[in-house]
Amino acid sequence: MSAETPVCQLLERQAFDYRGWLWVAPPRDAWLEAGQGSLLSADQAVRTAWQARGLSTLSPFEAGEAAPPGVVLFWPKSHALGEWWLLWLCAHLPPGTPLQLVGENQGGIKRVLKVLAALGLGCRKVDSARRCGLYATRLDRVGIDPDDAWMSFEAEGLQLVSHPGVFGHGKLDDGTRLLLGELPAALGGPLGEGADEAEILDVGCGDGILAAWLARRGARVTATDVNAFAVEATRRTLEANGLIGEALESDVYSALDARRYGARRDGARRFDVIISNPPFHQERAIDYGPAGRLIREAPEHLHPGGQLLLVANAFLPYPDLLTRTFGGFEILADDRRFRVYRAIKDGSRG
Repeated sequence: MSAETPVCQLLERQAFDYRGWLWVAPPRDAWLEAGQGSLLSADQAVRTAWQARGLSTLSPFEAGEAAPPGVVLFWPKSHALGEWWLLWLCAHLPPGTPLQLVGENQGGIKRVLKVLAALGLGCRKVDSARRCGLYATRLDRVGIDPDDAWMSFEAEGLQLVSHPGVFGHGKLDDGTRLLLGELPAALGGPLGEGADEAEILDVGCGDGILAAWLARRGARVTATDVNAFAVEATRRTLEANGLIGEALESDVYSALDARRYGARRDGARRFDVIISNPPFHQERAIDYGPAGRLIREAPEHLHPGGQLLLVANAFLPYPDLLTRTFGGFEILADDRRFRVYRAIKDGSRG
């Protein structure tokens, strides 16, 4: 099986035995998934794909102490998240463990030289190709707690907790702000009293701003995200504000099945409202897949008469998909950068 992504193509050409190594935050790649290593990832979709092949996977919030023969860290687009992974590995794995760092030049892989030097870790360049670089060092204790990366900030009268790699880290996204401005009217009443006792699903919950806003108004909130950092951030945000809600790792609707909830025979757990600021990037690449599934499968997870509320960049091609799925939609707000869409499930449909 040949490597598919540039970073894995660079690794594939190394005369190196990677058997048993720990792959940290990698992309989806058949070459990796056909190997003999184990996975450490915050991406629930990637872990699910590895588990389907019977491979060992870990989340950074469930991993115990391990001693692999070596580690490969795939440097992410978020530099702060890359630094967190590096600190986590230094804190959890034995000193002296070989570490390789690989990434695309446009993704900032060359910056790891300064990061490693600042931590007192030596580094050497191993190879470069496909506009990617590969560097090598060894792990050591560096005296910095990776938990220091968590931060809090205030928005909309709420205390929000965030982490590098979470969407909109450390600030309120402008699209989310536009959506929040439309929620009171969309849910009923000037203060959003219509949210009271409604069962609402927040897909792609990020730092939990929407989930907390809704929970503060009495809604029964379930929040999902494919990113384990986002799920943990939402849990911490709800706790910081004394609010109740459920946060789950889920690839769009994947966690909302009959096995977990004893739902209807077709496995669909239903809600009064589904709300989302859906992602459309996978690292730097545009990826409409999650947003497309969010819209196409929404009717299966809505009660008759239930509504889908989402905010998206104005240029994204969601109107046709909303029309095909729901038969129509309305635009609640449009500031030329973002649009807030509402689509309602036909009340005659089960």
